[in-house]
Amino acid sequence: MLRGMFLLLSFLLLGSALNHFLVPLLPGPVLGLLLLLAFLVLRGGVPATLGDASGQLLKYLPLLLVPPAVGIMLHVETIGRDFWAIAAALLGSLLVGIPLTGWLMQALIRRSRPEHRP
Repeated sequence: MLRGMFLLLSFLLLGSALNHFLVPLLPGPVLGLLLLLAFLVLRGGVPATLGDASGQLLKYLPLLLVPPAVGIMLHVETIGRDFWAIAAALLGSLLVGIPLTGWLMQALIRRSRPEHRP
């Protein structure tokens, strides 16, 4: 499990370094995740140590929801002032995201069928 955690932290550090020196538009963790994805695709799968480490981290995922909930409670007045803008952004992303997700899922299912494989 220690090797898996080291791998995760290495990609996080690499993404943060790229963010700082080359690509300031994307957050470091996002760049690290993209690099990890590229590594896993090139490798052809997830190493067992990485699977174990990520499985252990998933147990603590609900704790990551506490700070946003506290932030919402502390800034209720600000959210109330900008309620309609926030509601429009959420509705717009919902109207774009759900059909796009459905289309992508159908395309991936069609692609994985045996009759469409070369």
